[in-house]
Amino acid sequence: MSRPFVAILMGSDSDLPVLQSTMDVLTKLDVPFEAKITSAHRTPAATHEYVKDADARGCEVFICAAGLAAHLAGTVAGLTLKPVIGIPLDAGPLQGMDSLLSTVQMPGGITVATVAVGKPGAKNAGYLEAQIISL
Repeated sequence: MSRPFVAILMGSDSDLPVLQSTMDVLTKLDVPFEAKITSAHRTPAATHEYVKDADARGCEVFICAAGLAAHLAGTVAGLTLKPVIGIPLDAGPLQGMDSLLSTVQMPGGITVATVAVGKPGAKNAGYLEAQIISL
């Protein structure tokens, strides 16, 4: 069996500078992770395939970051029973308010733990993940 890891998913390569904060925390805490660019809108089949594969390989937590409509975390949460942490990104004219609401307003049974908007949220997602796996 593979070594357990965390999957960090982002909707676009432009999200990478923000997600670097998450990766820095996980590296500091010696938590193995994979980072992948995948979109709930532009590449839905690839997103579904990756989540199912990562789940089967031992992913313990999914960290998902997206801006604007921000459906990535909810999509992932609909595909797995593993914890999903959503990071709303401050893209677009609403400066993250749209992505915050899209990430936090999930229907019953689709659970996404939501952190702060932008870089502070990205950093906190790394620490929240560590708290989850320490249980």
